[in-house]
Amino acid sequence: MSENESAIGEGAAKATEPEANTEEITYHAVEKDGVVTAIWEMQGRKHLRTIDPRSRQGQDILRLYTTEHHDEAGEAAAS
Repeated sequence: MSENESAIGEGAAKATEPEANTEEITYHAVEKDGVVTAIWEMQGRKHLRTIDPRSRQGQDILRLYTTEHHDEAGEAAAS
């Protein structure tokens, strides 16, 4: 095996190892003029990826947030 092939094999092994980082993944909505233009997936302070809010996954995240947000508001009003 050549040096390049062994380096590729080592890289593949490193990619399949689980990450040691145990910080929670959070989502942050980026708004402009009251409209969500992007959703940032974060792990701690590290930006993992940007999700389009018009995509299926973006819609699911926004739907989950608005459901939780309305539930919290309802509980605060009831007490």
